[in-house]
Amino acid sequence: MVQLKTIQKMYDHLHWANQRILETLQSSENEEALRLFSHILFAEKVWFTRLQGFDSSHLPIWSDIDLEGCTELVKQNEETIITFLKDADLNKIIFYKNSKGTEFENSARDVLTHVALHGQYHRGQINSRLRASGMEPVNVDYITFVR
Repeated sequence: MVQLKTIQKMYDHLHWANQRILETLQSSENEEALRLFSHILFAEKVWFTRLQGFDSSHLPIWSDIDLEGCTELVKQNEETIITFLKDADLNKIIFYKNSKGTEFENSARDVLTHVALHGQYHRGQINSRLRASGMEPVNVDYITFVR
């Protein structure tokens, strides 16, 4: 139970951080930052699809979409993960194939942890791109979220 609460808190942070990045990108012309953000969102969708036991091979990991598309993906991903976490069995083993068709298996806990860390890694890259273009980076630190 404690572990599930920790995962839920991580995803509360993920949704908060995605929303902050999305708002910042609405006033930016930085295509690299937008591409990285869309990658975060597409990867979330792929992993959530796998967590639900569905085939993700038809879903892109990298694809160019505009801010409207990102806004819709943010909403869809948030709804999907909130629903998934209501009844999540963190020990459940997830079987899936990557985009090259190689088969893997991981616990739901490990997949959920990976997705949260993956997004934070790329949000750091987005902030680097924003700073390089003269914009102020977005504070998406977890400690800021919990304050």
